Order: sequence, then structure tokens, then C-alpha cells
Amino acid sequence: MKDKSLALLPSVDQLLMQPQSKAWIRRFSQPLIKEMLQEALQTYRARLSTGRSPALASRQAIIEWVLEKTAEAIDRFAQPNLKPVINATGVILHTGLGRAPYARAARDNVTRIMAGYCNLELDLSSGERGERNDAISGLLCRLTGAEAAVMVNNNAAAVLLALNALCFGKEVIVSRGQLIEIGGSFRLPDVMKKSGAIMKEVGTTNKTRLKDYQQAITKNTGALFVAHTSNYRVLGFTEEAGLAELASMAHDQGIPLIHDLGGGVLLDLRRYHLPYEPLVQDSLAAGADVVTFSGDKVLGGPQAGLLVGKRAYIEQIHQDPMMRAVRCDKLVFAAMEATLRLYFTPDTLTEENRTLHMISESAEQVQKRAQTLLNALAAAARRRWSMDLKETFAQIGSGALPLEKIPSWAVVLTPPARKAGRLAQLLRESSPAIVGYVQDDRVFLDMRTVSDEEGQRIAVVLNQLADSVARQ
Repeated sequence: MKDKSLALLPSVDQLLMQPQSKAWIRRFSQPLIKEMLQEALQTYRARLSTGRSPALASRQAIIEWVLEKTAEAIDRFAQPNLKPVINATGVILHTGLGRAPYARAARDNVTRIMAGYCNLELDLSSGERGERNDAISGLLCRLTGAEAAVMVNNNAAAVLLALNALCFGKEVIVSRGQLIEIGGSFRLPDVMKKSGAIMKEVGTTNKTRLKDYQQAITKNTGALFVAHTSNYRVLGFTEEAGLAELASMAHDQGIPLIHDLGGGVLLDLRRYHLPYEPLVQDSLAAGADVVTFSGDKVLGGPQAGLLVGKRAYIEQIHQDPMMRAVRCDKLVFAAMEATLRLYFTPDTLTEENRTLHMISESAEQVQKRAQTLLNALAAAARRRWSMDLKETFAQIGSGALPLEKIPSWAVVLTPPARKAGRLAQLLRESSPAIVGYVQDDRVFLDMRTVSDEEGQRIAVVLNQLADSVARQ
């Protein structure tokens, strides 16, 4: 019986001659369609060999089955891999969801620049070759008080580049309490090793004094390095040397102080009732020679690593051959320029910069948005899932203020028969995709990270899901 079933299998050439296959080839290409037909045919062979399903009775039936499976594969292939997602997790800077959403001004500027050519590296006045960092360096210097600035593709690259340019083959002194691990298991000691610098640890996990650095300085010291512990806290019996006194000591020895801020904050978060986070301006004022920080965290811009500081050191970093390997393209510069310009209009900053808006919005406004979503759900949805509002806590995320929780509100759905995981999956697979979180077998949709417009879209999706379940 099995041999007879195998004898009915069509050849790939027969499949390619089908009208539907020819239409696909006109749309895509012959090699792609051939590969997909072969994969579908192999799937059918595998089903025969395992006996999971009965053999089809005719060659034509097999051809139709293979074409159907190929059509499904083509539909999946034609869908973009990157899709818009509504973030209902309550994590404002969610690394898995792309961290900071762009401000409208940044989106508009990217669209404007990507439509054609731009003066990325052309001085329009002289007609000579220009410098791409000019698009953002002046803005960063005005905002922070730095003498010079450059941008690379992320903060890990900024640290790597600074160490490579200033400390290759030399010792870099760093406190043991600051040997951090950042996202994706990237560890500061590994970055230092790759940079060509020689890491020299001082102090202990909880206490590192000024004299620990002082005693470690030798003629082969390239820099002092301070990493802001933005993604964890060491509490209790602790002590660390102040940035200003470290900078003073470094300058007396003729070596630079590099301060890795990680998140990078340009305005005092205490105005939003959050604990103080070191400002880039404060680090420079304390005497740091090079400050590195991220563009896509609290700053609210695109993924980037920003280096600001003393002109001599920034120029040395800029001239390093590695700079070309980690530079940004025109779209990142367009997004970053527009994001930075928002900081010069402080009265409208929190409305225009969505990251700062989500951080600063009152819990009462979040509750109103949650109630609006609840009111927009139809009777079928209310019958399908038990619903209520619940006070929750949101987080900034991406290592910023790891101990701080921001009061928030969530719409909570309780599916029948302990199927919260399935409902969460259906929401993720919807269009647009909606990502919440499951807790106590309930689905939470935290509304701090959901805009008014996105709340309306969630209501449409939930109502459609409820209707489709009712028809089954």
C-alpha cells in the first residue's frame, strides 16, 4: 500500500507546470517556488512514512494538497518579519519591542530623509566632503556643555571605541563593584578585553575608595573608568569614590576619566517624582573627559551610542579606524537630530517625546485610558472574558532605575478554563500584535505603555476575537 501511495507522488516538474505555480513564479521567482513545492511534497512524504494521516487516493488529490500547503507557505513568506506591536507590558523601554518609540518629529524626519539623497557627508556651502556627525554634534554640545560629540551604533560600541582609541595596550582602572553585565550577556570585562585595553580591578564589590585608584596608577595607566550601575543597585555597607575627586586625580596624573552612564539622562527625573539619575551634564561638570550613553533609552531616540566630552579626546576617538565599523547611517542621524531638537522646547518636550510622556503621565490619566478601553468592549467580549481594572506598577526598563515602580492601571482579562496563555498568544498573533503579560492565569494589558489610539485598536481586536470564538 505504501509503495502504491509513493507511486502516485507527482514530480516537481509536474507541480511547476500547474497554473497556480506559474502565477506564483511570475510574482516571485522559479527557484523560490520550486523550493517551496519541494518542501510541501517532502512534508506529504513524511506524513506517509509516519502514518499520521491516510494516503490520498489520486495524484490529482496530492497535487491539490501540495499546492494548498505551498500557498500557505507563500502567504507566510510574504508577511514582513518585523511587525508593529502594541506594547501593553507596562515596560516603557522594552528591549524585545525595540526600546524607545520615535517621536513624531523623528518619524517625519526619517521619512523626509529616506525619500532620496541627503547631505550626509557633503558640505553644501563649499561643495567639499563634509562630516556626518555635524548633524548632531552641535546639538549635543549645546545640551550638555561638552566641547565635542560623536555618535556610533550603540553604547557598547561607544565604550569599545573609547577604550580602543584612548587605552589600547594600556591599563584601565575600574572598580570591582562596577564590572557590570548588560543585556544579552555582554559583560564589561569582555568589552574591555576586545578593545585591547588591559582591565585593572580595584577595591571590592561594595567598597572602592579614592586611594584604591590612586595606588593602582602606573606609567602604563591609560584611563580611569567609571560605570554607572544603572541596571542594579549595591545597597547597605557601601562606599565609592566621587566622580569629581576621581576626575581631579586623573587630571593630576595626565590621564582621562571615562564615564559610562549607560542610559543617559538629559533632564532631572525628580520632576516626575522619580529618584535622581546622573545627568550627562553633571558628569561633564564633575570633570569627566569622555561620557558615553545610549540614544534609545530615557533620551527617547533611536538606537545609538553617544560620546561627549573634551575635544582632544573626542577627536582622537573620532579618528580611530574602528569608528567606520560602528558608525550610523543617515536614518539614525535623521532620527537623532529630530529627537535632540525637542529638548530645546522644554514646554512641549514631554508631549512630543513619547518615552518621557509615558514616564511622566499621571496615574489618573492612565486609569482613564484603561476605563475607555473597558467601555469600548462589546457584549460578546464581556461574556467571553471576565474583565476588570486593576492598579499595577510599570517600569522604565532597559536597566534604567531598576528598583523603581511607576503607578499604573491595567485592563485584566480572565478567560474561562485557565486559558490565559492561549489568549495572550492570540493577541500576539493578531493584527496589530498586542503584547501584554500573564499573571495568576489572567491577561494584563498595562495602559501606561498604550496610547489613546492604540487603546482603540486593542478594543477592535478583542471584539473581533470574541466574535470569532462565538462563531466557532
